[in-house]
Amino acid sequence: MKLSEKTLKDNEPHPAVEIARNFIAKEMLQFNNYLSAKEAIASCAIENNRLAEICLSTIRRVENGEPVSDRYLMGLAWLFYSLKEKKL
Repeated sequence: MKLSEKTLKDNEPHPAVEIARNFIAKEMLQFNNYLSAKEAIASCAIENNRLAEICLSTIRRVENGEPVSDRYLMGLAWLFYSLKEKKL
């Protein structure tokens, strides 16, 4: 049986974004680890690291309760995961 290719509809969030959002919320609640990660990201952003710049902006939007797209949330979750697992 061949499965047909599926794509997201316009403005449809990725189905895994809730997993990413929950992971980010959990990381933010682990206050010391979160502040250390945020400080490291900010230090890299100052040096024009594009990943850090985007993630720091995403962190700011999440902290302020502003809208954030699914791909930004998933990117931030992946960065937090990578830092946690020391894969960066």
